[in-house]
Amino acid sequence: MEDFKQSLTENSYTRQEELVFWDCDREKRMRVAAILSKIATFAGYDYDARGLTHEKLYAMREVFLLSRIAVRIHDCPHARDVLTITTWENGAKAAHMQRVFEMADQTGRLCISAKSDWILVDPITRKILRPSSFTAKPLTVCPKEIDCPEPKKVVLPHEGLEDLGTRRVRWSDLDGNGHLYSGNYGDIVWDALPADLQTQVPREFYINYSKEATLDEELRLKGFREADTYRVEGLGPEGTCFTAMCVF
Repeated sequence: MEDFKQSLTENSYTRQEELVFWDCDREKRMRVAAILSKIATFAGYDYDARGLTHEKLYAMREVFLLSRIAVRIHDCPHARDVLTITTWENGAKAAHMQRVFEMADQTGRLCISAKSDWILVDPITRKILRPSSFTAKPLTVCPKEIDCPEPKKVVLPHEGLEDLGTRRVRWSDLDGNGHLYSGNYGDIVWDALPADLQTQVPREFYINYSKEATLDEELRLKGFREADTYRVEGLGPEGTCFTAMCVF
C-alpha cells in the first residue's frame, strides 16, 4: 500500500487519498455522496491534526454542524485516481463559519472545488452560538480564490412538484452521532433523480441541511425540474430535512 503524504500549515490541511470503487458510481466516476463525505471528513482531519478532536470540542461545548454546501465539478475524478485534497478555513459571515476545499488529480489539474457553511452549537443545550463565541483557536481566512459559487438557500416552488416517493432512514445510514450521515444525502438525491439525469455529471451541486434525520424516520421526497436544474426536497416528521439542487 502506497503511503500518501499529508501536510499541515497555519491555515490549511492537505492529504492525498485514492478513490476506491466504494467512492464511485456505475460509470466509475466519483459520486456526489463521496464528495460530500470528503468535505465532512477533511474538516475533521484538519482539526484533529491541530489537537481539536470532536471529543475535545464537545467538552468545550463548541461543536460544528454542517449547514450548507456548494460544489463545482470541473473534471469528475474516476476510480483509482489519487486526489490531493486541501481544505482551508474561510472566516465567518453572520451565523456561519466557512470552510473551503480543492481536490486535484495527480497531474495537478483541479477537479472539484467546494465551499461549506457550518454553524457553531452547544452540544448540550443545542443552542446556536455566534462564531465570535468560538474559543478553541483563532479563525483564519483562505488566502486564495476558490472557483466555486457560494452556498445558498435552495427552495422548491409550491406547485408543479413531482412525488418521488419515500425514503426510510436505515441503520446503515447512521453516523456516530446517530443521525443520517451528511454524505449519504448525495445518494438519496441521486436515487430519486429521473433516469436520464442519473448518468450525468453535474456542473454544480448545492445542499442545505435543515433537520437531522434519525433511525426509522421516513422522508417524503419531492422533485422539481427546470431547465438544466433538478431540485429535491426531503420532508421529515418535523418539516424539511434537506433540500438540494443539481445543475447539469
